[in-house]
Amino acid sequence: MNELSVVLQSPQALITLGVLLLAVILFISNALVPELTGLLSLALLMATGVLTPQKALAGFGSPALITLMGLFAVSAALFRSGALDRLRELIASERIRTPRRLIALLGLVVAPISGVVPNTPVVASLLPVIEAWCIRRRLSPSRVLLPLSFATVLGGTLTLLGSSVNLLVSDISEQLGYGSLELFSFTAIGVPIWLVGTAYMLLAPKGLLPDRGRDDEQLLGSIDQTGYCTEVTIPSDSNLVGQSLHNSRLQRRFDVDVLELQRGQERFLPPLADRTIEPGDRLLLRVTRTDLLRLQQENTVQLAQRDLKDESQLFKPFASGGQKTVEVLLPAGSTLAGASLRELRFRQRHNATVLALRRGQQTVQERLGQAVLREGDVLLLQAPLDSIRGLQASNNLLVLDQLEDDLPTLRRKPIAIGIALLMLLVPTITPLPLVAAVLLAVIAMVVGGCIRPTEALRSIRLDVILLLGSLSSFSVAIQDTGLADALARILESCLQGLPTYSSLLMVFLATTILTQVISNAASVALFAPVAIQLSSTMNLPPTALLITVLFGASQSFLTPMGYQTNLMVFGPGRYRFFDVTRYGIGLTVLMTFMIPALILWQYGGS
Repeated sequence: MNELSVVLQSPQALITLGVLLLAVILFISNALVPELTGLLSLALLMATGVLTPQKALAGFGSPALITLMGLFAVSAALFRSGALDRLRELIASERIRTPRRLIALLGLVVAPISGVVPNTPVVASLLPVIEAWCIRRRLSPSRVLLPLSFATVLGGTLTLLGSSVNLLVSDISEQLGYGSLELFSFTAIGVPIWLVGTAYMLLAPKGLLPDRGRDDEQLLGSIDQTGYCTEVTIPSDSNLVGQSLHNSRLQRRFDVDVLELQRGQERFLPPLADRTIEPGDRLLLRVTRTDLLRLQQENTVQLAQRDLKDESQLFKPFASGGQKTVEVLLPAGSTLAGASLRELRFRQRHNATVLALRRGQQTVQERLGQAVLREGDVLLLQAPLDSIRGLQASNNLLVLDQLEDDLPTLRRKPIAIGIALLMLLVPTITPLPLVAAVLLAVIAMVVGGCIRPTEALRSIRLDVILLLGSLSSFSVAIQDTGLADALARILESCLQGLPTYSSLLMVFLATTILTQVISNAASVALFAPVAIQLSSTMNLPPTALLITVLFGASQSFLTPMGYQTNLMVFGPGRYRFFDVTRYGIGLTVLMTFMIPALILWQYGGS
């Protein structure tokens, strides 16, 4: 602690520590979205003179960040051209009949794809395909969706391009003077981790993956049968008028639960079986997607959207002519989370009507306009095709359905795959920098007709760019003010007397635990400069410690929030919080013991 006390006598170190603590609090509390927390930290460090603007903003012009921006466009072109069509067909084929075969396919095929394509779009593309597979096989999606997420996480550490966190580590390494990482710098470690992780998913007992798709021993099926919560009104010509809920076809013919009935200013809660339905009644329903659309088509009920300008009015019917119905997911970091549809003015803002809301295992009891959105929520939307395409370009919503007009152009598929392979091969066998290869690949994709220029621009995730650009500069401040060295000395005293393997294990474990609390990018930015200072004590190159931190932040299998893809499958799989922990803790233990050993094998040490 003496080292830290001496360092904190410097005003700049004291300010940096204060900004660091503020950032951690904001990351944990989610009071601000992560990218705004990063920008706030960056602004404070510049405003207080800890970093010059040139040094603070250097991260936004780094080769790693430019590489990531290009990679977003290349990935979009691959999906747009149908590069994963064969994989989607294979999943739907008769050869994949059991969950174990599907998990093998995810581990052996999907994981390597995630080594060169960001895992978020991979999961988004395959999620509806796997859910349809579950319908045909009459299996619960919870049996296979966590392995989908875990497979992409395992594959994300096969190459430098597999994850934005990998590129952030490369950027931090270069800014701290240790040089950037190469495309295959940690592939020798990533390959054994991928193979062991795949073996774990294949051999893990079936009981670790819960069956969340059954209710009273009846298989509920998939996303169509999970149940949305929505509000409807009863039109005057509905065949429900004059009937009690118990005797009506609403519950005899459809899988519908009535959660609330509102008549004028009166509200009635269950039991509602003997209530007679009257014209203008407003019902809060839990209903499957299929039944919801059938009820609308038969004019049994009216799907409606509240007129947010006039609270006194009943629901305004939303005309379905020329509209498409799609599902969208609120991903981690969505700025829509924490606000209600009314506060967001969702209909006016996106020209789309929210028909229903699904939230994992929970029943949403609030009225639709008043329900506060959360990360992982799935919304059923009705909107014109142009509006849905606008949503596809948004970072706040992830469209889970594929639009007919957006089906890939098959003749462009070989071009897109060839360009992607050259992007990986050329920097490996020539002196051409990786960033140049990625940028040339973007241009080639546009010229080759694999993606339109506007689509390439829309594919860039601004939230990720802002977060990584700001956090990489944060690491420089921790290093320059001496905080990294002081914190490393404290950590070194805690590890004193331990073998190098045990010390690496503790560094890995500390990063893994920190990643469950804050984002993996933030944990890398905060812990990497500290871990590097331990390299001389452990007789290891700084890169060895950086890669330890990288794997600790990337191999996140303990909580839904630990990784974006975990959250993406959490709702559709109807998982509960500790389902992820139960399935992932064995894999985490394996990684904790394996990764330090593999790092010592590659970099030496004892």
